[in-house]
Amino acid sequence: MSEIDEFADLPEPSLRNIIEMDSLKWVFVGGKGGVGKTTTSCCVGIQLSKVRSKVLLVSTDPAHNLSDAFSQKFGSEPTLVNGFDNLYCMEIDADDDMNSFQRSMQEGAAEDDEAQGIIGNFMADLSSSIPGIDEAMSFAELMKQVQAMDYDTIVFDTAPTGHTLRLLSFPTIMEKALGKGMVL
Repeated sequence: MSEIDEFADLPEPSLRNIIEMDSLKWVFVGGKGGVGKTTTSCCVGIQLSKVRSKVLLVSTDPAHNLSDAFSQKFGSEPTLVNGFDNLYCMEIDADDDMNSFQRSMQEGAAEDDEAQGIIGNFMADLSSSIPGIDEAMSFAELMKQVQAMDYDTIVFDTAPTGHTLRLLSFPTIMEKALGKGMVL
């Protein structure tokens, strides 16, 4: 079997096929830095919003540009894009997510000042010492949105390739780390 035969039943790689494929739930736009991922993500999101009821555009790139592209500030919650009634954007910020997590942990220990201090110190140490913690927080927020799946399609404006590969491999890394921890 030749390589060409192997791909014969795949649809033509075109914007039209992305837009017309009703079963498509996620679109990941990736590549090296500076190749136009954000521009492409925004264009795909806009085109999908013309034929879908509700579209979410998510930036997993620490250097967020969706706010610049739409001249509107986006944060970690889906926000309706000005001029649209069904296109939402959010920019996942690992530092904000870690700070929110730390606050929620401290609120849980609010009645005990000593416990609150210990938890605060632990979270500060955790956030600065574990490689990939930003990917972990981004992944957690990403999974929260995907599980809710209140959108017909989610378009991911990803970070440059290396960062995105770390983000997508995070569940496997955590599984291995926790498995080793359980052995100890």
